[in-house]
Amino acid sequence: MIPAIRFGTASIMPPRQRDLFGHESPDIAGDDFETPEYHADPDKVREELRRILAEAKGAQSMPWDRQRAALYQTIFPQMTNWLPEDEGAQLRFEFEVELERLKAA
Repeated sequence: MIPAIRFGTASIMPPRQRDLFGHESPDIAGDDFETPEYHADPDKVREELRRILAEAKGAQSMPWDRQRAALYQTIFPQMTNWLPEDEGAQLRFEFEVELERLKAA
C-alpha cells in the first residue's frame, strides 16, 4: 500500500489509491474503477501444461510430493480453460489417465 503524503489538509495520493480515512466518496461510476482483465497467452499455457504432462508420463512413480500433486490436480484443469475446448478436454483426459497410473504405481 502506498502511504498518503499530507500537506496541511491536502493529500497527494495515486489516482487509484483512495484515502482510507478521507472524507471523499469514491466515484464508482468513473473510469478510475475499471477492473483489469487478464487474458492468458494460450501458447504459454499450452507449453506449461505439456511440461507437466510430460513429467507425469516420464515417471514410473509419482514425481511430485503430496502438496505439488494436489496443486497440479487443482490448476491443471483450470489452466485448460484458456485453450480451445476440444484441446483442453484432451489434455485433461491425458492428465487424469497419468494421475491414475501414477497413483496405482
